[in-house]
Amino acid sequence: MKMTDNTILITGGGSGIGRALAEQFHARGNHVIVAGRRAEPLEALARDLPGIATALLDVADAADITRFAARIVADHPALNVVVHNAGIMRPENMAAERYDLADAEAMIATNLLGPIRLTAALLPQLRKQADAAILTVSSGLAFVPLVVTPTYSATKAAIHSWSQSLRSQVAGLGIDVIEIAPPAVATDLMPGQATNPNSMPLDAYIAETMALLEANPAGPENTVERVKFLRDAEREGRYDAVFGMLNGG
Repeated sequence: MKMTDNTILITGGGSGIGRALAEQFHARGNHVIVAGRRAEPLEALARDLPGIATALLDVADAADITRFAARIVADHPALNVVVHNAGIMRPENMAAERYDLADAEAMIATNLLGPIRLTAALLPQLRKQADAAILTVSSGLAFVPLVVTPTYSATKAAIHSWSQSLRSQVAGLGIDVIEIAPPAVATDLMPGQATNPNSMPLDAYIAETMALLEANPAGPENTVERVKFLRDAEREGRYDAVFGMLNGG
């Protein structure tokens, strides 16, 4: 992936990591399109950073992805980079007497089916570009799950696996696939996460992530030092200890 002169689509870019990535890519001379479900954060971003384009998209809605993909390619024919950042995280208790599947289904639709569907819709466009890239956002929880967020952790593990297969399948097309795996970052992904002292400050996370991307622009993974505690737990023989520490065991 080149670091400038791209046309970059970022999903879920109205706040948090997505917005911070949009700001950084914009500052490096890229044309950035930010997509999200809610108009207000997109409008605020457009006001704060003139030149950034915005578009409404519900990544959990297959029909909306089809509509969006056709429109975005028509409006931005130079599109060559897609960042699958949109995601939701909700706690679940599967041992509850009445376990409601609604949250699990919403997370699967947003975190897993969304990137798969959007990639499928945009691959014909990316195949035509000389410097195409797909950036997926997984999580440190892809490697060691957080028990109170089982489906979220599972969707991120699936994104890690899917990114590996996608990378291999599109390698001959000249498309880079880069997996970004954040630790807990101080955003509003979960209630209290932004103020949790154990969360990595957003500005520090983005600065390290962009430095890693500049140093390794083809990936395959982008992992800041803080997330390696989770990322490398299994291959370093620490999995059981890390699982217990993460989950209070």
